[in-house]
Amino acid sequence: MPQVDVVDETWIAADPARVAARVTDPANWSRWWPDLDLTVDELRGPEGVRWNLPNQKMQTPGVTGVVPRTAAGSMEVWLQPDRDGVRVHYFLRLDPLGRALPQRRVQRLVLAHRRRAKRVFWALKDELEAR
Repeated sequence: MPQVDVVDETWIAADPARVAARVTDPANWSRWWPDLDLTVDELRGPEGVRWNLPNQKMQTPGVTGVVPRTAAGSMEVWLQPDRDGVRVHYFLRLDPLGRALPQRRVQRLVLAHRRRAKRVFWALKDELEAR
């Protein structure tokens, strides 16, 4: 099991193809995850996208003054049609390169990445559900 393991989901009442178009558009990735160096592992079209994250700087989003460590892992946004919308599943898995992180830092990283995922997908939800 990776040391940093974030799992989240958001339901969006929008056409799955419209959600997939936003999620698979590389122009959004650097805006949504500016501190992650994303390398596409699998572009899955209507089912989303998977990335490899080699040699990532492990900084807690929004926290300054902490010396970053490096990590490697993967991230995925999996889209699952559900009723009259789509369920957006988000996974982020990172392992530090070198020694393990202190548990408190892991908890801060998980919480910060989970909050960022919610901000990203709730903003997408607001945009696509606007009537």
